[in-house]
Amino acid sequence: MGGAGPATPAPAVDRRIIFPASVQQGALVIGKVPAGSRVSYAGRDLKVTPYGTVAFGVARTEAGPVSVEVTRPDGSRETASIAVTARDWPVERVNGVPGKTVDPPPAIARRIAREQAAVTAARTRDDARTGFAQDFIWPVRGRISGRFGNQRVYNGTPGSAHSGMDIAAASGTPVKAPADGVVTFADDLYLTGGTILLDHGHGVSSNFLHLSRMDVAVGDSVEQGEVIGRVGATGRATGPHLHWGMNWLTVRIDPLLMIEASDAAQP
Repeated sequence: MGGAGPATPAPAVDRRIIFPASVQQGALVIGKVPAGSRVSYAGRDLKVTPYGTVAFGVARTEAGPVSVEVTRPDGSRETASIAVTARDWPVERVNGVPGKTVDPPPAIARRIAREQAAVTAARTRDDARTGFAQDFIWPVRGRISGRFGNQRVYNGTPGSAHSGMDIAAASGTPVKAPADGVVTFADDLYLTGGTILLDHGHGVSSNFLHLSRMDVAVGDSVEQGEVIGRVGATGRATGPHLHWGMNWLTVRIDPLLMIEASDAAQP
C-alpha cells in the first residue's frame, strides 16, 4: 500500500512592517503590517484592515521624526521611525470677503462655534471602511486658487492657516466623490456655506465647502466618482470654487498630496 505523500509546507508568514522612510508635513501616511498586528501612533491605537493596512495623518506643524509602534500577532515588537520633511507656508491675502464673516458679531460667533463643533464631532468617526486606500481622484478640475497650509489674511486681518485646497470652477459644476465613503454631515453653515463631510474609513474624511447644492444626505454611501453636490460661492467666499479639505480625525491633511500619490501610483 502506498503511504501518504510528503506534507505540504505551510506558507511563510509575512512579518514585514512597511512605512515610507519620510513624508511631508500634512501627509496621510499609509503603511503595511502583518495582518492581526496591533499598531499605535501618538498614543492612539490605529485600526488595521484584515490585510494589514493602517493609516494616520501627520500635522502641518509636525517636525518629526514620528514613531509607529507595531506588535505582531506573535508578540514581537518593532518601531518604525518616519522622517518629516518641512514645507514652506506662504501668506495668502484674500480681499473682498464679507466683513461679518471675518469679525462676526457675538450672536453669529456663537452660531459659528456651534456649527464648527458639529463638524468636528462628525470627524471623530473611525470605522472599517477602506475608501482611504483607493487612488484618489479630483472632485472637480480647475485652477488651484488656494493651497493647504498657507497662512490666510482676510481683508487685512490675519486668520488661521488654510485648511484645504481651493479649486476654481464655474458655479454649478458637479462635485464628485474622490473616493468611496459615507456622508456624515450635510448642512448649510454660516462660514462654509453648503458643507458635506464624506468619511473614507479609518478616521480619514473629506470635506467639501461653499457648495451651491448638496445632492446627498447624512447616511448615504457613495462610490468614487459619484456626484455629491455642485460648486458654489456660499459662506465666506469671494467667487465660485470648491474648497476640498481632508482630515485624519482632528489632524488636517493636504488633499493635493493624495492626488500626487495617486498619480505616482499609475503605470
